[in-house]
Amino acid sequence: MTQDEILAQFGPREAMEYDVVIVGAGPGGLATAIRLKQLAEQEGKEISVVVLEKGSEPGAHILSGAIMDPRALTELIPDWKQKGAPLNQPVTADTFLFLTEKGAMRTPNFMLPGNFQNHGNYIISLGNVVRWLAQQAEALGVEIFPGFPAAEVLYNDDGSVKGVATGNMGVGKDGEPTENFQLGMELHAKYTIFAEGARGNLGRQLISRFKLDADSDPASYGIGIKELWEIDPARHEPGLVLHAAGWPLDPNTYGGAFLYHAENNQVIVGYVVGLDYQNPYISPFEEFQRFKTHPNIRYYFEGQDQGLKPAKRLSYGARAINAGGLLALPKTVFPGGALVGCDAGYLNVSRIKGSHAAIKTGMLAAEAAFDAVTSGRQHDELSAYPAAFEKSWLHAELYKDRNFKTWFKKGLYTATVMNGIEQFLLRGHIPWTIHRKEPDYARLKPAAQYKKIDYPKPDGKLTFDRLGSVFISNTNHEENQPAHLTLKDPTVPTRINLPEYAGPESRYCPAGVYEFVPDEANAGKERLQINAQNCVHCKTCDIKDPTQNIVWVTPEGGGGPNYVGM
Repeated sequence: MTQDEILAQFGPREAMEYDVVIVGAGPGGLATAIRLKQLAEQEGKEISVVVLEKGSEPGAHILSGAIMDPRALTELIPDWKQKGAPLNQPVTADTFLFLTEKGAMRTPNFMLPGNFQNHGNYIISLGNVVRWLAQQAEALGVEIFPGFPAAEVLYNDDGSVKGVATGNMGVGKDGEPTENFQLGMELHAKYTIFAEGARGNLGRQLISRFKLDADSDPASYGIGIKELWEIDPARHEPGLVLHAAGWPLDPNTYGGAFLYHAENNQVIVGYVVGLDYQNPYISPFEEFQRFKTHPNIRYYFEGQDQGLKPAKRLSYGARAINAGGLLALPKTVFPGGALVGCDAGYLNVSRIKGSHAAIKTGMLAAEAAFDAVTSGRQHDELSAYPAAFEKSWLHAELYKDRNFKTWFKKGLYTATVMNGIEQFLLRGHIPWTIHRKEPDYARLKPAAQYKKIDYPKPDGKLTFDRLGSVFISNTNHEENQPAHLTLKDPTVPTRINLPEYAGPESRYCPAGVYEFVPDEANAGKERLQINAQNCVHCKTCDIKDPTQNIVWVTPEGGGGPNYVGM
């Protein structure tokens, strides 16, 4: 049944009215909610605020490196330390390595530009910070509905955003309501704030509908893959931050790695590959596994021959991250709502940090929405929000780093030199701006131009396969539901992607969702099998598919990963 047929048979949907509806209980959405309630308390006014979260709980779908700059958090909750915010491990040292296959060259610390210096920052689990922020929001009277993904934007007759509707529950694979069917709910608001993270499902639709990106560079992304490990205390250096570039990626592919020494003998190791890569044989997951075998990296995980206890992999996850910076930032307001955090693209790619930007933009949007609601306005543009951003320290930070990713179009070495000039010598006072014109998917080249990459088999100790990795991400979806990974044209994968690009979806997905298997109905041919139950909601397929044929939509509430400590 179509949604219109379902509504005709089971509707109308129940509707709830709020002053502000927020989509997404990440750092941006929760900061918006907290700031709204703080302002109401300070001015002795009432404002109703609800937050929808597609994960089973706030933090379940949160994945980030993460090193946190506490500047915005301190503005939001000045006494965060006294209130028990889980920022416990300050950064104690920074190291940056350029890797070859067997060796490494360390950049002297006095030559590190400011964006790679982390004094005053903290190594955190952003998921745990989000759980704590949710507690602060609820203590202020914010309603949070976990397991209720916003699946549809609702519009008023004049075209302004009216609110959102949650997805239906209990719809079978065949699209028909089951005995457990439950109709979605409408949430109406004077203003709706979208904070879904990078490549948000509804944010993407709003950008297209209102042409919010008409005056900006194309959005750009990377895929970030991360593992959490517990290692022997003899190899643990609390507060050490290590970043690396170079091997195993070729110099023409943007990417880099990180290894952060968190508290409790834990290390966070991860890899980022820019989704503007050209070689269709690249597998970001396999590149990450190769990175861990470098002598300077595997040192932290091995040592059993010296009496050290074996390192233990605790968790795994992946998520697309914004990489376009200020130049790719769309207009962030439209009639009835706004985009905050990574839903808009505020992450600072040069610092590999976005949580402080999400919190700050959430605060700015909240202040604009509060003034509008309390003055009797609704469903218009919150123009005070982008105006405040342009005067903020965040805008200044993003402006001086605006060219960082774009230089990598010219390769690692040119980018290193030019970013060094801009950030170290010029200190961000840059007289030029470098634009990009192509979206990430358009950068992929035909497979005929490249040789297949033969990645080594995993050893099950330091390197692993995808399915075993997905298992420890605690990913789960209700099996009897429509696939949330949809194809505009089901013939495209085998008609175009497989012959021209060697089926890149089987490699760029870090969760083994897409695989080409023998087609029983057509001897000697293959078909695309979509293992939607494996999906960790990273959004890579929605971004990198060269034909833009794959569309990620929200699954049934609560489905997806349940990250612990990530």
